[in-house]
Amino acid sequence: MEVELSNLSKKFGDVVGVEALDLDIHDGEFVAFLGPSGCGKTTTLLMMAGIYRPTTGTIRFGDRIVNQLQPRDRNIGMVFQSYALYPHMTVFGNITYPLKLKKVPRQEQQRRVEAAAETMGIAHLLDRRPAQLSGGQQQRVALGRALVKEPDILLFDEPLSNLDARLRLTMRGEIRSLQKRLGITAIYVTHDQVEALTMADRIAVMNLGRLQAFATPDDLYERPPTKFIAGFVGNPPMNFLDIEFAQENGTLQLRSESLELGLPPEFAAAAAAADGAVTFGIRPEDIILDDNGPVSGEVFVVEPLGRDDLLDIIVGTEHFLLLADPKRKSRAGDRVRLSFDMTRAHFFDPRSELALSWK
Repeated sequence: MEVELSNLSKKFGDVVGVEALDLDIHDGEFVAFLGPSGCGKTTTLLMMAGIYRPTTGTIRFGDRIVNQLQPRDRNIGMVFQSYALYPHMTVFGNITYPLKLKKVPRQEQQRRVEAAAETMGIAHLLDRRPAQLSGGQQQRVALGRALVKEPDILLFDEPLSNLDARLRLTMRGEIRSLQKRLGITAIYVTHDQVEALTMADRIAVMNLGRLQAFATPDDLYERPPTKFIAGFVGNPPMNFLDIEFAQENGTLQLRSESLELGLPPEFAAAAAAADGAVTFGIRPEDIILDDNGPVSGEVFVVEPLGRDDLLDIIVGTEHFLLLADPKRKSRAGDRVRLSFDMTRAHFFDPRSELALSWK
């Protein structure tokens, strides 16, 4: 089922929740809404579900405008963060409840519930109540309840937030695999960039009620169109530094109070587009501990992450985060030298925060 949002807005009195949102979601696509708290992603999802009514704009499912349709008439399945299971009902009762509301014949209810439970791997739990289930099992029940309606669209509102890290990893894979196997269009709200990057075909990044970008995970990570996206997508976050471009002895230089680096000629386009100060961005994995590197710094903090150490390096008055091999046994106070992989550098206009192209 294709989903089209056109000029969609939602206001709560004088507060703007979502403003002028345009999205075209393909049939069978898995789309994530990603952004910080208060960015409008859940508000958008609830408008699609029919729980909120848009202030302006249209929501189209396939060839139908559904703005005026009740949630039960939209043929959607929804999975909530809180699972929203009825504690007095068994697993069977919870899964079959939406079918009872639709007055589906009892024999058909039985067939659908058994099929959904088998799909979710909870067929042996149908007689239990929610209190007798683990968090992961409760989430599977909630997903089975959404699937039993045989919906055209699946809506997820941060469904894995209450699970532990290991179970979140397992459920990410299960939800993604299930969605692909069934071919259902899925919209998934999350503030967790790992979930968005690993699960979605495309990601709608939102901030302050506005769409910042709608692109594939690779495009958002490799070619972020704004400084906000560059800092929000990626963990650890991108390093930023205010710099200026300068020409010296026929070579292009990147300069700040703390840093001076020579740049190859292909940066001329970014330098020409810059008007004075520019924001330079580089990801932690693109800064390298190099005994022969051109930049000198001091280790301020070491955070062991297992596979990597996250180092906070002071260069002049600036701090840079980088990932290092734990075998180096880095310690606070160590003097180190750094090199920067400038083929991976990013530049942004400090006023508009839009990316400056140099490729």
